[in-house]
Formats: sequence, C-alpha cells, structure tokens
Amino acid sequence: MRWQRPLTAAALTLAVAFVTFAVGQAPAGASPSASGPLGQGQPPELAALLAKTAEYCRRLDGAAFDFVCLEEIRETIDPRLDIAGKDAPLDSATREFLGPAVTIRTVRKIKHSFLYDYQCVRAGRTFRETRTQLEENGKPKNVPNATLDTSIVVFRAALLGPLGIFDEHVQKDFAYRIAGREKIGETSAVIIDAKPKPGAPPTRTLFGKAWVDAATGDILKIDWSESRVGNFDVFAQRGERFKRTPQLNIRSEFTVEKNGLRFPSRLVVEEAYLKDSGKAFVRSRTDVVYRNFKFFTVEVEH
Repeated sequence: MRWQRPLTAAALTLAVAFVTFAVGQAPAGASPSASGPLGQGQPPELAALLAKTAEYCRRLDGAAFDFVCLEEIRETIDPRLDIAGKDAPLDSATREFLGPAVTIRTVRKIKHSFLYDYQCVRAGRTFRETRTQLEENGKPKNVPNATLDTSIVVFRAALLGPLGIFDEHVQKDFAYRIAGREKIGETSAVIIDAKPKPGAPPTRTLFGKAWVDAATGDILKIDWSESRVGNFDVFAQRGERFKRTPQLNIRSEFTVEKNGLRFPSRLVVEEAYLKDSGKAFVRSRTDVVYRNFKFFTVEVEH
C-alpha cells in the first residue's frame, strides 16, 4: 500500500484569466449619431431601455470619484481532475508482494483567501486602482501597492464594466434582445442579452447578459461571456486534457449606490468543465466581495 501526502497548490498548473471589464472614454470625434438614433429599429420597450442605459453610461463615463473599500477574495480549487490517471507505476519491489496494490490519494480542496484595502480613483481620463494587502489566509500582512495574488483570475476596472456593453458609442456594434424579467431585491429588472453583431470591430471588451433597472436604466448585474477572456486558450487546453468542455461563468453585481452611480459589490468567477451529458465539474471558484465603502468624491454630470 502506498500513501501520498495531500496535493498542494504547488503541484497544480494554474491558469490565470485576465478579465478587463471596460474600455475608457470614447475616442475623440466618436459619435453615436453616425448610425442613427439609439435603439433605432428596436421594439419600443427595448429602445427605451437602451436609451436609459446609454444615459447611465454617459454619467458613469464622465464621473469623477475617489473611494476606498475592503476587497475580500476567496479562492477554492478542486484538483481531482488534475490528478486523475496520474498514478505512478509500481516498481519491481512492490510487485513482489502478493495481492493487489492499493494507492490512496488524499485529495483536498485548496483554499486561499486575501483581504485588501482597495482604492479606486477616476479623474478625467485617468483611472487608477491601488491595493494594500491586509491579510493572506487569515494571517495579518501589510503590503502597500500590492498586486493581486489570485491563482485563477486577474481582474480590473470592474466598476466600468457597463460601458463596454451599453455606452452610446458601442451600441451600434451589438445585437440586443430582452431575455426575461426578474426581481433583484425590491427592484424590477429587465434582462437584456447583448452579443456582437457580425462584422463588428474587434475588441477585448467583454459582453454578456445584463439585469437593468426598468425605471432608471441602472445596470444591477452582468453575466459575462467567456469568449473574450484573456488566456482562455489555457482553459481550452485543460479541457482537452480532461476530455470535457471548458466553461467560465463570470458574474458582476452592482448593489452599492452613491449619487446615481452603481459600484461593484461582488464578482464571482467559476471555472467548470462539462461532460457530454452537460454535467459540470467546478474546478475552481473565485469569489470577490467589496464592502465597507468610504466615498471621498463622487461627482456626476447631469
């Protein structure tokens, strides 16, 4: 009988997905009117919603803000598929014993946690995010100007995510449809699915399905498509090794409100691999929670 110690993070090949949620301000001279009025040719309800989201994005893109909050990150990695089929061959000495050889692997989920003091500043065309690391795996730290130590996903500009889908300068490049309705707390939301039109200019900006406040046009939640995630080919290669189809589930939530703007409250990234039957094995999950906001400046043009 052979015993092996628990698999550790060092034994895994970790992929890092780069997720940038939005572009900056529109290039000088860009004009939405070049393709006609916003929502032209859309059903009336959808056209009205797209006009509201464009107005929200105009306020967001022109806003100046400076705030701090706590950024709490928890990662969980399930390495069972990584080690499947990797048993070492038995040596000749082992084969001399009578009876079957039994290999026991202790496979435990790998968990990491990080706590940062996060600051986000926007002034004109300048957008800056800085972090001071306060904890790692529950142990106190003090690392100014820290980088994200996450193993699975690196993310930035979560606050600006709605611009990449609903800004007036990009709406002409997307096909929109109303995909449903849902309550988020006490707010009635309309779910709008956005996909790039054939022939739309190439961009790294993410797109997906958004929950929009029907009354105000505020974007409350977005499920992002995986198709423009940086380094996705690494997950595709892992899927080939697992003989499963890779799938990244990425969700942003914006439940914190200040002066008519929505600030990120949560980001969840799940790395899953699907069998032909559709059954998913979740290999990793990254859960980011933003809390304890302190706003120094939130200036919005109306």
